[in-house]
Amino acid sequence: MKYFYLILYVLIMVSCKENKKQLPYYDTPDFTPKWEMTNENTFHKIRPFKLINQENQPFTEKDIEGEICVVDFFFTTCPGICLKMTNSMTDIQTEFINDNEVLLLSHSVTPEKDSVSVLKQYAKDKKVDFKRWKLLTGDKNEIYDLGRKYYFVEEDEGIRKSNDVFLHTENFILIDKQRHIRGIYNGLDPNSIQNLIQDIKVLKAE
Repeated sequence: MKYFYLILYVLIMVSCKENKKQLPYYDTPDFTPKWEMTNENTFHKIRPFKLINQENQPFTEKDIEGEICVVDFFFTTCPGICLKMTNSMTDIQTEFINDNEVLLLSHSVTPEKDSVSVLKQYAKDKKVDFKRWKLLTGDKNEIYDLGRKYYFVEEDEGIRKSNDVFLHTENFILIDKQRHIRGIYNGLDPNSIQNLIQDIKVLKAE
């Protein structure tokens, strides 16, 4: 009888392993899922960048090495969706407050107005924890190029926009430790945010 239970246990463990959730990769603005990378060296990833965080420190791609990142684009004077997006980020911050593998990145799309001092005050008002959540400003062209060409936040395949066209989106992007895109979520939808939280845990288990 003990052999029967041993075999049953092995079968259950194998089944659980086979049914383990995996996240796809994305390399195009239409977010067509790909379940493997044809070439890791050439597959789409977030390029090197240079920005500034709310503590007036340089912030580059080196600061997210080995981190799972949740990325959005906002501005501090936004009268509409940005407050709800900030609330969603706050929920994610609360979930992973002590997790050193998870980092939240909010890029200002009005960097000419969102100076370091403005971001620092916004962080204070919204209870942003600096170790877990970075508010980023810097060169507008840099931010817009990252958002549209690398994070694909506007999902506008084939539509090129100049940096004079305002970048505004509720999308959150999930990035793995190698800077590959692994998910897109609606920052205004609580169910989508719960899915994002679960997907972060999937990435942590990879």
